[in-house]
Amino acid sequence: MKVLIIEDETFAQLELKRLLLLCRPDIEVVDCIDSVEEATEQIPKANIDLIFMDIQLSDGLSFEIFSKINPSAPVIFTTAYDEYAIKAFKVNSIDYLLKPIEKEALNAALLKYEQLGEHYRSTAQTPAATPQPTLQLHQIEQLLNLNQQQYKTRFMVSLGEKIRHVNAEQIAYFFADGDMVCLVTTDKRKYAIAYTLDQLECQLNPQDFFRINRTYITNIQAIGEITKHFNSRLKIALAPTPTEEILVSRARVQQFMQWLGR
Repeated sequence: MKVLIIEDETFAQLELKRLLLLCRPDIEVVDCIDSVEEATEQIPKANIDLIFMDIQLSDGLSFEIFSKINPSAPVIFTTAYDEYAIKAFKVNSIDYLLKPIEKEALNAALLKYEQLGEHYRSTAQTPAATPQPTLQLHQIEQLLNLNQQQYKTRFMVSLGEKIRHVNAEQIAYFFADGDMVCLVTTDKRKYAIAYTLDQLECQLNPQDFFRINRTYITNIQAIGEITKHFNSRLKIALAPTPTEEILVSRARVQQFMQWLGR
């Protein structure tokens, strides 16, 4: 199987290559492309069976590729967008993979390709089928743009008998304490809120907030010193200072460092 990777982050390229070879040792990654412009030029020339495509590339959204050419190979999207937007991708791709990509999810996507690959190859050669993917991609792009505008920008909190709002940029971090979830502001105020961390992870802007472990989601602006810790974890200093030691879980360390370095 010959695979093309369209991804603008070097670490993500290397990690996807590694996982692909773990799942299918006979896979050949023919190239890694990091831009819409290069993809538009190279895809028609490439002898490939499958494309792994990130959404945001160095020079724009990958949807632009489909407005310029009609790739004959099927696509598996790789994306960091939350699951509400991702549901839309199913209308036009074989599958999607949510970053950080897990081996089990990748293997399932490859199995899906192997089951549907012949269908995609045959329909790609049918002229009447050509316009539909472009229309579907346009619809997905609209949904994606809509979703980007729906990240929560403020939270309503109770202060005694009063209710006030807290803007997202004023929040240093969220944490779970048993069944209760609280937000802590940059000026050291703490409020209980009626959300789970799972809900918050989907509704907060991933450019600004990251879930570092099962009990904490932090604003990038709240992060201070970072030190290596036992068992391949990271210890981070947050401001305001929490009452407990804050560790980035081992499973999230690589994605955390990638997030910080964007």
